[in-house]
Amino acid sequence: MTLHPSALISPEAQLADDVEVGPFAVIEGSVQLAAGVKIGGHAWLCGDTSIGEGSSIGWGSVIGANPQDLGFDPALRSGVRIGARNQIREYVTIHRSSQAGGHTTLGEGNYLMTGVHVGHDSQIGDGNVLANNVMFGGHVRLGNRAFLGGGGGYHQFLHIGDLAMVQGNAVVSQDVPPYCVAYGKNHLAGLNTVGLRRAGLDAAARAEIKKVYGLLFGSGLTLNRALEAAAAMDWSPAAKLLLDSVAKPSRKGVITERKKGTV
Repeated sequence: MTLHPSALISPEAQLADDVEVGPFAVIEGSVQLAAGVKIGGHAWLCGDTSIGEGSSIGWGSVIGANPQDLGFDPALRSGVRIGARNQIREYVTIHRSSQAGGHTTLGEGNYLMTGVHVGHDSQIGDGNVLANNVMFGGHVRLGNRAFLGGGGGYHQFLHIGDLAMVQGNAVVSQDVPPYCVAYGKNHLAGLNTVGLRRAGLDAAARAEIKKVYGLLFGSGLTLNRALEAAAAMDWSPAAKLLLDSVAKPSRKGVITERKKGTV
């Protein structure tokens, strides 16, 4: 274990034998750090926070602080759960849940660049990349292997699907369906075809996803009518994921505005 002498570490904290903690870092309360975790200087970890094996927390990051909720009672017990092999860079903030016994969660293998903010109760899957200064409101749900461009703002409660890609500085207040590219203010630009190939989806699966996308967003039908038409057909699990995300959206609804000429 390598602990800088200026670091402040609570006697209640549980640190694996090979954890590294940098200068002036603060670890409060019952924080748990698994094997291989590295904490940068001036980082602050507090409360019921656990960090998974091989993850790193960058300089000045704050993990487990109270949610930005005017009605929040600081006496409420909640926390943050971060999985293995996450890279969390400088000045990232991840706030604890606003619900009693709840957790803000981050899966495995995610990369959060400098200045990212993850609001309370957000749920992030695996293998995602959030570029600099991405901002999540509370209760945002992000799937797996998505890429979110820098400076994007995401309204509370919305969903972002697997393999989605969103342009930098986007303003998003509705769900981004799986496999889709979004830009600007709640606009779709088509499918993330490069991401689909890199994810290992074969040509047949990609063609089926393209067919579902065209039915939902390019057929001229309302979403309800498009879903009714889709229900009469058989789909692979990959295509069904896109259909299900539209059939069961968050309370914010799904982005439907489509760039002309996209399929």
